[in-house]
Amino acid sequence: MIRCLVVDDEPLALHIVEDYISKVPFLELVKATTNPIEALTLVQEGNVDLVFLDVQMPELTGIQFLKIANGKAKVILTTAYPEYALEGYELDVVDYLLKPIAFDRFFKAVQKAQGILQPSAKPVASVESAPQSDFLSDFIFVKSEHKIQKVYLRDISFIEGLKDYISIFTSGERIITLQNMKKMEDALPERHFVRVHKSYIVSLNKIDSIERSRIWIGEKIIPVGDTYRDQFFKIIDGKNI
Repeated sequence: MIRCLVVDDEPLALHIVEDYISKVPFLELVKATTNPIEALTLVQEGNVDLVFLDVQMPELTGIQFLKIANGKAKVILTTAYPEYALEGYELDVVDYLLKPIAFDRFFKAVQKAQGILQPSAKPVASVESAPQSDFLSDFIFVKSEHKIQKVYLRDISFIEGLKDYISIFTSGERIITLQNMKKMEDALPERHFVRVHKSYIVSLNKIDSIERSRIWIGEKIIPVGDTYRDQFFKIIDGKNI
């Protein structure tokens, strides 16, 4: 088992990663804490193999944590701010997860960690092999107005980009969040969601029909952009019977 520690000053973020860890058979949660000093002590005592580490924390930033820990545990950074990625990789992190973190992306990161920490272990081949990693129960959290909202992936029909904001359209509501399309695209499992236009991501499960370069999802008509057309139809052709 890979002994895991989760460090984040947001309790909700802790809960999400704790839940993801519980779904992976080769991970064991040692502790989840909002206190980076307590976490650093556990690392220095040699009680942890892998740390899921937030970057922006008040007492001690993730980058400072990495420098003090000095390689005593492997680290996967978790943050909403992509600008820290380069510095994190320079400090030899295993991976860099942008919030909101989807389970598929989390699983890829821990597979990479397993390859480093347990090179002789037989890898879990795919996300489907991990218990409870069902698309129907997977979800993300997004900030909307003055709250953080849980959104089940199964409910998302499509996502529309609006400059610095995106709109997430579900079967029952429209959720507007301060986010960019690239970050959201990276957070969603590519088996179920496809970028089809600079302004649109669609759920393959929700597509009703396709005509030339237009997609119907209910009454909504979504264009397929030239940049994304070949890849989109390649995916669609792969699902044809």
